[in-house]
Amino acid sequence: MTTTAFISHRDCQLHDMGSYHPETPERLNAISDHMIAQGIDSYFVYHDAPLVTFEQLKRVHTTRHLERLKRAAPELGIVHLDPDTAMNRHTWQAALRAAGAGILAVDLVMRGEVQNAFCAVRPPGHHAERGTAMGFCFFNNIAVAAAHALDAYRLSRVAIVDFDVHHGNGTEDCFKGNPRVLMVSTFQHPFYPYSGTENPAANMLNVPLGRGTDGDEFRRVVSDIWMPRLREFRPEMILVSAGFDAHYEDEMGGLRLVEKDYAWVTEQLKILAEECAQGRIVSVLEGGYSLSALARSVVAHLRVLAEI
Repeated sequence: MTTTAFISHRDCQLHDMGSYHPETPERLNAISDHMIAQGIDSYFVYHDAPLVTFEQLKRVHTTRHLERLKRAAPELGIVHLDPDTAMNRHTWQAALRAAGAGILAVDLVMRGEVQNAFCAVRPPGHHAERGTAMGFCFFNNIAVAAAHALDAYRLSRVAIVDFDVHHGNGTEDCFKGNPRVLMVSTFQHPFYPYSGTENPAANMLNVPLGRGTDGDEFRRVVSDIWMPRLREFRPEMILVSAGFDAHYEDEMGGLRLVEKDYAWVTEQLKILAEECAQGRIVSVLEGGYSLSALARSVVAHLRVLAEI
């Protein structure tokens, strides 16, 4: 069995964008409840997410963005930054924890205290650009973690893998043209945020998928397109933007993946990590809005990470 860290924080459940909003605090409860129901909760090493520092955030975000977000945080009620993205009085702290989880995950994996880590955090991050919050995201959690691996541990090559139903435009914005980072992704297209297909940088391997794409086609893309490029790159750490909204039960999108597909792609990434990255994987929760499908998919992902 592999030692896997599970990193979260109660602050992440206090961020609330309104009762109508699909990115709900119940997402984290659904995951933990299903882990208990499946009897796997005792297999993980649990950590509270720390608060990320401004210095760590500024590796990928502008100072202006951080200051503007901090000023926007309300004392009471909910403030909308755009029609999809809002802050309550707990959002700032929750976002600091969500980004801090990735920092801790990298530290634990790089120090050899665990083989891999999963960050059960919200708000998600992969739409947050260098200077813009959008798409439910405030700080780009996976980009913050990747930059920490590169800067604090002097890694030469890290790979970011994103299988969310939406394109990780923010992560691409943070790392486009950076030869130390290879990002591979699948996403429904055309679909929000309507990016990722026009002249991507050389270090971005974006594979758009049409509405209705099922697990067989997803697996073909991973096997035939992602994996050869990842093996050529030989990452020293693999970071996963783990969005589970491409599940067929998730009404947010129109792809048709199931739990077995998420388990399979996790297996492929574990094989790659063993080949060239000393097994190092850091996975950070992104999307997934059908609570049952989200919980089942995360557990399938976790079972493979921890070899349960």
